[in-house]
Amino acid sequence: MKIPKWIKPFFIAAGLYDGILGLLFLLIPSQLFSMTNVPPPNHMAYIQFPALLLVTFGIMFINIARDPLANRNLIIYGILLKISYCSIVFLHWFAGNMPFIWVTFAFCDFAFLITFITASSALKKC
Repeated sequence: MKIPKWIKPFFIAAGLYDGILGLLFLLIPSQLFSMTNVPPPNHMAYIQFPALLLVTFGIMFINIARDPLANRNLIIYGILLKISYCSIVFLHWFAGNMPFIWVTFAFCDFAFLITFITASSALKKC
């Protein structure tokens, strides 16, 4: 079976999404917090480390796009990343204690999560 045509562009989009988001929070976190009326943490390292993790995952997603079949074993890490983020944000949101900017990202990540699972399943058939 051939690799579905949507998988490569999807992982490029996932890589750009996480990579650009990570770079923005690495380079201009104060401006992003100010624009969204979210108080920044007491130290920017709390934002910079996760930002670099997003850049790292962005690079991984681009590598999956380069050769989805050879790198399909990496998709589980993307699935785990999205489950981790969504579960924490939605838990706190349902408890009534989460700024909406993070919830917006969680909805995007939930869509990525579902599509990662779909891509992983499709690649198992190849």
